Amino acid sequence: NDVERLLAEMLAGELKPEDFAKRLLDMNVFMPVADEKHQIMGFQTSTKATPLVLDDEDGNRVLITFSAPERAKRLNAEMPGYSGGLLTEVSWIVRRMGENMSLSLNPGFELGFDFDPDMVAMLAGLLPEEAE
Repeated sequence: NDVERLLAEMLAGELKPEDFAKRLLDMNVFMPVADEKHQIMGFQTSTKATPLVLDDEDGNRVLITFSAPERAKRLNAEMPGYSGGLLTEVSWIVRRMGENMSLSLNPGFELGFDFDPDMVAMLAGLLPEEAE
């Protein structure tokens, strides 16, 4: 998919990190979200999604995302209560992330990347101003 092709280019050194970041912001990724307690045949009734956030070995909070829903299957199987998620633009996610959070794209896969809090702040700095 497009996200994985972009990751491959960046990891191979064929793309500058800033160009990678700018292009990634407009791409869709899959964000696992917590299952609702009272689901209606697979529909989400709540307007608030609770994303999957884990603590890394240093105690930092990491928001987990994947390049495609099928990449999340293994992790969803290991994390009870996270059987689904939503596809959304990276820019939408970055706008809603808290301070000092990391972002992991495809954790555990060769075509993956971890953004530390400074990198997430850099991504946020690349976002255009939102219209009121």
